[in-house]
Amino acid sequence: MIKRVKVTDAAKAILNTLTKQYGELMFHQSGGCCDGSSPMCFEKGELMINETDIWLGKIHGCDFYMSNDQFEYWKHTQLTVDVVKGRGASFSLEIPLGVRFIIKSRMFNEHELHKLSPVRLGEYG
Repeated sequence: MIKRVKVTDAAKAILNTLTKQYGELMFHQSGGCCDGSSPMCFEKGELMINETDIWLGKIHGCDFYMSNDQFEYWKHTQLTVDVVKGRGASFSLEIPLGVRFIIKSRMFNEHELHKLSPVRLGEYG
């Protein structure tokens, strides 16, 4: 199976720090507006997930979601969560550390499209 979402080693290091401080974490890919299109990191359960959200998989032990509407645009794309220095304008947990999570993406090729990991609707993974 081809993973729909991945994570870099640099982002894993930040997640290790955040997990020690907050416990279990989760991600939701922001769809824009105030926070742009940023992967948002929360304490697990802090953001309510429902039938309008899609579970894409786990990265470094964290469930990763996005809205169903947004998934329609991104479903042919592999997402990689990375981290960069700088302060994002969001409520994501990494912001006080002076870093922010970002998404890097690439289109799946034809061969990969037939081997994608399954997604689930509105539930905790």
